[in-house]
Amino acid sequence: MMPKIRIIYMGTPDFSVPALQQLAAEENFHISLVVTQPDRPKGRGKKLTPSPVKTAALDLGLDVLQPERINTKETRDQLRSLQPDFFVVAAFGQILSQEILDIPKVFPINIHASLLPKYRGASPIQAAILNRDAVTGVTTMVMAQKMDAGDILMTSTTPISEQDTAQDLHDRLGAMGADLIVETLHAVLDNRLTPRPQDHAKATYVKLLKKKDGEIDWTLSNRQICAHINAMTPWPGAFTRLGNTPLKIFTAQPVDGTCLHEPGVMFQCDKTGIHVATGKGSLIILELMGTSGKRLTAREFLCGHTIDPPIKFDPA
Repeated sequence: MMPKIRIIYMGTPDFSVPALQQLAAEENFHISLVVTQPDRPKGRGKKLTPSPVKTAALDLGLDVLQPERINTKETRDQLRSLQPDFFVVAAFGQILSQEILDIPKVFPINIHASLLPKYRGASPIQAAILNRDAVTGVTTMVMAQKMDAGDILMTSTTPISEQDTAQDLHDRLGAMGADLIVETLHAVLDNRLTPRPQDHAKATYVKLLKKKDGEIDWTLSNRQICAHINAMTPWPGAFTRLGNTPLKIFTAQPVDGTCLHEPGVMFQCDKTGIHVATGKGSLIILELMGTSGKRLTAREFLCGHTIDPPIKFDPA
């Protein structure tokens, strides 16, 4: 009987869960350890909450390690003692030192939610929607010390529709990454795969999103604003202001044609929604949230809020 392939899995958020579950289901793979971030305070009560990967790992009966800092001698010795064939890393949240990367017998492999070398960094899913890309995907790569710069192993692609939110794409790419990592590991083990260097001259980088990145710039075109709303959903959320009232926008629809109002002006409110002028054309807000904290259709929102057009959103 062939010995099982030993894998140490590293990941933290929801995106990382499908790959963990799929690897655990493979008969010839053995996940000897799952490494994830420490429990963090969450919610109004600031209760310590485990990461989605920790919860999934415990449900699978797997051992879990939660180092505050992974690049310590103690953690390095613990990982090395397990003699892993592979690391599989998906949105773990800490940078691995070269000494850690050198531990696996074969490769440390990362699952990244873009078609590298495009969108290296922390927000590749949102960037693909913001830039109105027609296609995105996931990449498996051999990890290197420089962020997301390692040799590419395999890729898988998916189209992006104008209705796709970051949540939609996140869920789809997470499932695709789970399939791709299994396919990648089998291809490596069967000697059917040769890592290929990235074209570093074509690399682009995306930063970690902040709350302020959700603010809508009404001087942009209607389609760019709709893409921004989709990219910011669910976090940090696309928002604007009407007087002292913050409004979070969830869905909107572009309307082609000339609009004579200034960008940011609500010029019509009817059963179809709230019509807003933009830098090019206009859009209709379909779903939003006010101070009630409830996600409402535009019609529901207008039942409880009087808007007398034309009235302008406050500028960013």
